Amino acid sequence: MISLAGRDIAHAWGKFVFTGLGLGLLLGVTLVMAGVYRGMVDDGKALLDNSGADLWVVQRDTLGPYAEPSSIPDDAERALRTLPGVADAANVTYLTMQVRTGGRDVRAMVVGIVPGEAWGAPGWPPVLVAGRRLTRGHYEAMADIASGLRLGDSLQIRRKRYQVVGLTRRMVSSGGDPMVFIPLKDAQEAQFLKDNDAIVQGRARSAANPAFNRPGVPGLLGAVQASQTSANAVNAVLVRLRPDADPDTVANSVRRWQRLTVYTRAEMEGILIGKLIATSARQIGLFLMILAIVSAAIVAFIIYTLTMDKIREIAVLKLIGTRNRTIAWMILQQALALGLIGFAVGKISATFAAPAFPKYVLLLPQDSLLGLLIVLAICALASVIAIRMALRVDPAEAIGG
Repeated sequence: MISLAGRDIAHAWGKFVFTGLGLGLLLGVTLVMAGVYRGMVDDGKALLDNSGADLWVVQRDTLGPYAEPSSIPDDAERALRTLPGVADAANVTYLTMQVRTGGRDVRAMVVGIVPGEAWGAPGWPPVLVAGRRLTRGHYEAMADIASGLRLGDSLQIRRKRYQVVGLTRRMVSSGGDPMVFIPLKDAQEAQFLKDNDAIVQGRARSAANPAFNRPGVPGLLGAVQASQTSANAVNAVLVRLRPDADPDTVANSVRRWQRLTVYTRAEMEGILIGKLIATSARQIGLFLMILAIVSAAIVAFIIYTLTMDKIREIAVLKLIGTRNRTIAWMILQQALALGLIGFAVGKISATFAAPAFPKYVLLLPQDSLLGLLIVLAICALASVIAIRMALRVDPAEAIGG
């Protein structure tokens, strides 16, 4: 009776194999969905790791610089360097936008860094895979290879054009957008300064508004406009601590004396994963639940159909004294075999399809192992209906027509 399930599968191999292929493609989508979530988490952690920072100093009462807009004076960096426990500090700007190159648009996170800083300074990419670092104050860029840019390519950001002089790897935003590094002054201008038309129109509206024509008011208005269009602002100051410094102690000092918001590595990771990725995680979890239910329904249907096709054979087995346990084990074996075929097809399809996705898909071995166990559990549960039906078969049906 050991080969009973195998012989039955061989008898209806076409239906069994094609069902396994269909189930496998469905399981492949499930594994890719799980990989997308893992990739989002890995992108967030890579963003923090590659920043080289232990503390993120941002605008007060904001979740900047990644989850919310943040703007602080760029001279705050000098004050932070003098604090006990601080080894290095660097101004940085982040702006997610479309950059144009070769007649096409590339969505990227444009990062402003100070050229000429020591290699490995906060905000700088840890390594280059090709080219050189930024050395000039204007018109040079380093780009992640995921952007499709190459050395020597020209790209346009706002009104200025930049030449790609270096290429990085795995320098991405929490959303998976590749990073493009440009000099800080250019990045400040691109993010904070208004264009000429906006300035001219603003002056015309101010001149046409009688409320601003009173003595003393134009000067105040000019100061407000200057503060709004000033490029002397950054999104954050990245702080690297000395090995013996306590992050919480330094962070509390900054909050108390600088009146700015500070996040440690653990707090920033909680913002990225617990807030930015949380909604996507719930959505992916819902999709995974739906796919699991659909997979269970498919397995239950095919096992039920295969069992219905051999009702007479099951009645004969009962008539010759086959125990119910043997019949149930035969049906369970078929369900588990279907799950194994489906999982093998799904794993292969997910592995080959993952690189084609625009977002980073991270397939972890532990996720695959957990997925295999879940698939086998679903197949076992799905076979219960067919087993109950088989056990209720009357042996007399073997004699009747």
